Parts: sequence; C-alpha cells; structure tokens
Amino acid sequence: MYGRCLLVSVPLTFLLIQTVTPLGCFKCVSVNGDNPACEDPFHNNVSGLFENPCMGGRKGRDGLYPASDCLKITGVYDDTGETMMIRGCALDSGTLTTDTEIIRMSHCGYFYFDQRYVRGCVQNCNEMDGCNSASTITPSIVHSIAISMIYLTNLR
Repeated sequence: MYGRCLLVSVPLTFLLIQTVTPLGCFKCVSVNGDNPACEDPFHNNVSGLFENPCMGGRKGRDGLYPASDCLKITGVYDDTGETMMIRGCALDSGTLTTDTEIIRMSHCGYFYFDQRYVRGCVQNCNEMDGCNSASTITPSIVHSIAISMIYLTNLR
C-alpha cells in the first residue's frame, strides 16, 4: 500500500509544481484617441508596446518587481467626457482586502482614477504573455481538481 501511494504521489507532486516565469504585457496610454496603436481594435504587432518581463511597483516598497497580472483599463472621464485606454501591468501587494488590489477583481462601473471619476472597466489577466490584448480562460484549476480526484481514487 505504501509503495503504491508513493508511486502516485511523487509524479502528482511534480505535476502540481508550477514554474514562475515573468509575465509580458502590452504597455501604452491613449487619451481621446491620441495613441491609435493603443486603442481597440488592438493590433499586437505594433513594435515598442510589449514589455517582457513587465515590471510594476508594489505598495509600500521601492523599486520595480515582475508583474503578476496584465491590466486593461478603459473608460470615459465623468467631468470632461474624454476617453481613456491604458494597457499595463501590476502585481499583488499582499494586502488583505480585494478592494485595495486592482488585480484581484475585474469589474465595470465607476471608479476613481488620477483624482477623477471614470465610467468604464478594469480588466486583469495572467494566463499568458500579452493577454491584455484579448480575453482568454485557462483550465488550470480544472486540471488540479482532476489530478486530485485521480490521486484520491488510487488511495483506496
């Protein structure tokens, strides 16, 4: 029984270990369409907009760190009607609440940005390099659950 568990658990451990590689993201800003290369529809073949690894600041710390997520922020400034498009990257600063971490929850509605109210969307992704040009879903959680179920079945 012990040998069978070891035979299953060792390969399972290696399957669940994820390597950490830096995330590359597109970085650009456009206000009222002043940077057409940054606007939607987005063409990811424009040179100079992709940064790999994408580096971002962290709350309460000096310096830049490899990003954990790419961002796409779109909206209309409430006071002037100007449009904005920002593509960039960020990393989780480790605070305890979702509302203080921009990368923990994509959402649309009103938000406060650069001392002004904006009606728009904040979207984040971390599935692959350059994911802030399009939306994708990764099945990694499904794979982890399936592997765990196979492991538990083999224990019996």
